[in-house]
Amino acid sequence: MKIAVASNDGKKISAHFGRTKGFVIFEIENGEIKSREYRLNTFTGHARGFSHDDPEHHKYTHPAIIEALKDCKVVISHGMGRRLYDDLTSAGIEVYVTDETDVDKAIELYLKGELTNVSELLD
Repeated sequence: MKIAVASNDGKKISAHFGRTKGFVIFEIENGEIKSREYRLNTFTGHARGFSHDDPEHHKYTHPAIIEALKDCKVVISHGMGRRLYDDLTSAGIEVYVTDETDVDKAIELYLKGELTNVSELLD
């Protein structure tokens, strides 16, 4: 199973999923981290240069995000728009919007079953 964590630097979780510079992708096997890589964000609306006011922002970029992260069963962010949250969950991807800001700590909490969703962090 793979988990994508939104992060600008590989260490801290990004405050907003769509504006992140990339994603730390963890491969988990039998409850342990088997690999870790950094995937650049070239697919969110913000990465493609769209603003929230642009109608193309959501129309074309949410499917691109889902396609780019389709190998991940879980995504973790520190903030996210409600619409994207709904689109990811509808695609069968488990989403955590957390108040944890450390990438490694969030993965540790997830693996222990202790990572919580904080709905107040949804836009």
